[in-house]
Amino acid sequence: MWRDRLPAVQGRIVLDAPLAPYTWLRVGGPADVLFLPKDEADLQAFLKALDPGVPVMALGVGSNTLVRDGGVEGVVIRLGKAFAEIKSMADPTIYAGAAALDAQVAKAAAEAGIAGLEFYTGVPGTIGGACVMNAGCYGAETKDVLVEAYAVTRAGERVILSNAEMGFSYRKAAAAAKDGVEGLIFTGALYRGIADEAAEILDRMGAITARREAAQPIREKTGGSTFKNPEGSNGEKLSAWRLVDEAGWRGKLFKATGGGAMFSPQHANFLINPGEATAADLEGLGEAVRADVKAKFGIELNWEVKRVGRP
Repeated sequence: MWRDRLPAVQGRIVLDAPLAPYTWLRVGGPADVLFLPKDEADLQAFLKALDPGVPVMALGVGSNTLVRDGGVEGVVIRLGKAFAEIKSMADPTIYAGAAALDAQVAKAAAEAGIAGLEFYTGVPGTIGGACVMNAGCYGAETKDVLVEAYAVTRAGERVILSNAEMGFSYRKAAAAAKDGVEGLIFTGALYRGIADEAAEILDRMGAITARREAAQPIREKTGGSTFKNPEGSNGEKLSAWRLVDEAGWRGKLFKATGGGAMFSPQHANFLINPGEATAADLEGLGEAVRADVKAKFGIELNWEVKRVGRP
């Protein structure tokens, strides 16, 4: 059994670790192994020594992740404090570790007089996740400000990727999935913004926060936007929330195996766990909505929430 031959580490290893507490949806089974590395060197050494056939995936704060009820095969890696450094530099540039919260990076950039990262105050996740999915909101995306990203491969090698090498597209970075089962594990990123007055940047961030609080169920157990905004037949961007709403699924409870799930009455593209939902409830609802929207409007909705693990 591969779990009996795990490499020695300086950080912490937990067997059969519950993952629900690490996700915003608060559902899902355990990881076969949870690894919390002490630092980047510990992460590299572990991956180099780990059986190459063992699946590996990174988990940030779980704001955009649905862990299935059967848990996650292999090793789940969660980066901690050593990967959360935020450091403003010249140019104007700012470095952020992969475990740093997007909103904290936006605030640090503002305080340093660096504009352009304000949108991160509306993104509920970490910098690692932002690199994986080209996170963005309100017309701005990670690709607009990222200079380069730093990552460790499944084989434990450190790599640096330029903005162009990331292969950014809508809610996706092609580079994130090119190495191994779950791709690169990002450890940090360098951003370049525009010099501006801190007070003005903070004002813009305040407007984003107010807009988000008014429109989104941020105090619910949710995973953020569930579906990507699709394209219409003429190539125009459509609103996923409007399609879910017009199909009649806003606020409608769906049960598969547990207490039930629903799309928020406040925002029809936010899948929420109103109490005792299972992952099967949440994913089942999402698939039912996708099928209904396809049947009614001929439009394919694609998941933005990352679904991982065994059913």
